[in-house]
Amino acid sequence: MTILKIGVIGCGSIARHRHLPEYAAHKNAEIAAVCDIVEERADEMAVKYGARAYTNYEELLADPSLDAISVCTPNYLHAPVSIAALNAGKHVLCEKPMATSKEEADAMIEAAKQSGKKLMIGHNQRFVPSHVKARQLIESGAAGRIYSFRTAFGHPGPEGWSIDGRESWFFKKEEAFIGAMGDLGVHKADLIRYLLGEEIVEAAAFVESSSKPNSTVDDNAVCILKSESGIIGTLAASWSYGKEDNSTIIYGEKAVFRLEDNPEYSLVVQYTNGETVKYELGRIQSNEEGGQSSSQVIKHFVDSIANNHPVPVDGVEGKRSLGIILAALESTETKQIVSLKEKQLI
Repeated sequence: MTILKIGVIGCGSIARHRHLPEYAAHKNAEIAAVCDIVEERADEMAVKYGARAYTNYEELLADPSLDAISVCTPNYLHAPVSIAALNAGKHVLCEKPMATSKEEADAMIEAAKQSGKKLMIGHNQRFVPSHVKARQLIESGAAGRIYSFRTAFGHPGPEGWSIDGRESWFFKKEEAFIGAMGDLGVHKADLIRYLLGEEIVEAAAFVESSSKPNSTVDDNAVCILKSESGIIGTLAASWSYGKEDNSTIIYGEKAVFRLEDNPEYSLVVQYTNGETVKYELGRIQSNEEGGQSSSQVIKHFVDSIANNHPVPVDGVEGKRSLGIILAALESTETKQIVSLKEKQLI
């Protein structure tokens, strides 16, 4: 099988902890080029992985030998870098959130269509074993009709994770666009769509900036969401939690599903007939110590290219998950419930 030559644009924490080591571990991938505006970072990763170093992503994209690109830049560059890569004839894996607006997301989708190349968005929560199992059980009817949910993703903040610490682009509106909602909330927006198997059609939210001094983006948010069949629930995203919470609870007619809510069992199903089933399926990927297991994102991306299969999270899927976050931001500004259909976000 052909070995894919990979270029990684952005050598910060997400590249160092996930993209680069996961490409290095994949038998059908070779890290051929890396790029970062900080020359020392690019050089360091180039030496570590035997790649060419660039400080200008356009120069990297001009290399005809590269097959695929990972976009690991600050959020405001996701769309322009991804579009440039697609136009250069490269497959693209873009970190989440895929873009900073509906218009940017649409442009990325169109670039993928015109180029004939694959565009995948890095929503790794779909590949967490407990989430995969829960979706299978829900599809089988084990929960009966779903009535409600609550999902949360919170931790102390990106200063403990980002390569730049408290000076990180995560806290700068002009580079990040959104804070905890883009960093964490969009993960759960994608997850709840995946678990329920249907779209969110309405959103209302309170989105605040309260816990991070000198930050110009949100750090605490609670959203109320409604699906097309009338399932209602909450989504919380926060950089103010003292310890990470990455849990989801699904309330159904026949059972309650507790995902990543128990320290020993990644999925606990409490049936209304009194039976409880506990699944030990392995840890969810986490920013905390020891939480850097494989995200499976790189595996799915490389395998999709190598076998010419559709990617599991394409641009349209990425846009629909982003749309929930965009609707939540609009809701907190207007103090109104926002229809995602009216805003053409789904």
